[in-house]
Amino acid sequence: MKNDHLDVDRFRADLLAAITPHVPFDGWSAPAFAAAVADLGVDPGLARVVCPRGAVDLAVDYHRAGDRAMAAALAAEDLPALKYRERVARAVRLRLEAVDPELVRRGAAVFALPQNAATGAGLIWGTADAIWRALGDTSEDYNYYTKRMTLSGVYSAVVLYWMGDESEGHAASWAFLEDRIGDVMQFEKIKGKLMKAPFIPGLLSGLRAPGAAPMPGRRADAEAAR
Repeated sequence: MKNDHLDVDRFRADLLAAITPHVPFDGWSAPAFAAAVADLGVDPGLARVVCPRGAVDLAVDYHRAGDRAMAAALAAEDLPALKYRERVARAVRLRLEAVDPELVRRGAAVFALPQNAATGAGLIWGTADAIWRALGDTSEDYNYYTKRMTLSGVYSAVVLYWMGDESEGHAASWAFLEDRIGDVMQFEKIKGKLMKAPFIPGLLSGLRAPGAAPMPGRRADAEAAR
């Protein structure tokens, strides 16, 4: 079979759509992946080429699709009418409302496995990054890292609570979220105080976001280190 014109993104999207009905019963597993391949009537070998890790790759795609859905939903919100903490809380809530709790539970089980733990951690960081970017964050210094670090912790805690929440409309989860966002705001206040210490700014001045240009005065040091 020749696949010179194979649309890999479309193929993976079709596999993702096909596997989701099976995940509640079989998890993001080899049987679920095989069922999706059979439902589509595609070559199993080709499916493995497109998704080398099988269902794990599709679980990654599902997570990232939730990030994109959150960004699209947030773009339609009247953010200027909200306070800063309300914007962050709204983004996290929209992110959770974009996905199915059972599929997320099954994904959490997969990404808790040692061989997938790094992938899972990267996805959480990616979600925090997607939220900050959707909110207009353009930081390229140490703030890039601290914002994503704190929000990753908040998001992880809220997801764990949300997965077990049986309250009507997940009301308990949204209340829990509001409390955790308070932690982010408190951290930002503490960070602001720490930055007033004379030696802290110098220690952090070399931290740059991925792809960001070196700070003025640091370029020569970077060249010398090569």
